[in-house]
Parts: sequence; C-alpha cells; structure tokens
Amino acid sequence: MQYDVVDLIMQDHREVERLFDELKNHPEKRPLLTPVLCGLLVAHSRAEEAEVYPVAMEEAGESDEVEHSQEEHAEAERLLAKLLDAEMDSPQYDQMLQKVIDSITHHVEEEEKTVLPGMRKRLSAERRYELGEAFARSRAEHLGEMPGQATREELLTQAKNLGVSGAASMSKEELKRELQKAGS
Repeated sequence: MQYDVVDLIMQDHREVERLFDELKNHPEKRPLLTPVLCGLLVAHSRAEEAEVYPVAMEEAGESDEVEHSQEEHAEAERLLAKLLDAEMDSPQYDQMLQKVIDSITHHVEEEEKTVLPGMRKRLSAERRYELGEAFARSRAEHLGEMPGQATREELLTQAKNLGVSGAASMSKEELKRELQKAGS
C-alpha cells in the first residue's frame, strides 16, 4: 500500500498531539508514555532529516524552511532529553512538558503551513509515495532511539540540512556542539 509522505508526517503530528494530551491529563501514564513520545519524535525527526528534508530543499525549493526546521529539531531533542531526566511527578516535569509541547506545536504549525504544502504542490504524487516509503522505512529503523543517541552519520545529515560548513571533517562531539548552538 502506498502512502503520501505528507500524510504520514501529518499522521505522526496528530499522534504526538494525542500523546501530549495523555501526558498532561493523566500523570499516572507518564512512566510509560514519556519514552514512547521521545522515541516517536526522535524516529520522526531522523526520518525527516534523512529522507524528506534533502528532497524538500533540492526538489521543492524549501531551503530556508528546512534549515529552520532542522534548528527546531535540535531544540526539541535538547528539551526531550531534559524531559526524560525530570522526575515525572515533579513541577519540573510539568514545566519541561509544557516547553516540549510549545516547541513541537510551533514546529508542527510551521511545517504544516510551509514545507508540507510546498511539497504537495511541487512534487508529483508518485514522488511523494516514494518518499512515503523511504520515510516509513527510516522511521521504523529509528523507533526506540532516545534523544542524544544520534550517530555521527545522522549528525552529519543534520549539519548538512543546516548548511554547516566543514562538517565532514568534524568529530562527533564537534558536530554535537555545532548542532546544539543551532538549536539554542
């Protein structure tokens, strides 16, 4: 069965919104759902970074939007790591959850107003189906990964999406520092 990449991305967005609602309204579910949320968001981000963003830049003319989205991914990953570290029944968790919600909601709104409509308009249905398969495969490979677990290759992809010069010669730690600067 074929899926349009835009539809798959938006489906993930709706699932994340549902998880936010559960985490806010059912604190007893936090130990189970916090890692689920983090794992889904990391897998979603990695799949977008590897499969969708390069095509959005090169074929759909969305360079500025992709660079901005990549910065927001870095910020979200930093916030997710802090959320995972917070005691789940503490005010700190509630504060971090709200920061994550605000950050992700802002990113989703922008992506759904700019990048995704641009892709739907400028890419053929066949191309979006190809991307849908690649996105779903990449996301499945990354499910279960937590914030901060990116490989050097994944960090290089993020740096490329941000237009970081000299990234290929950087160590994994140098890449992390450059990407953290971009996300803050």
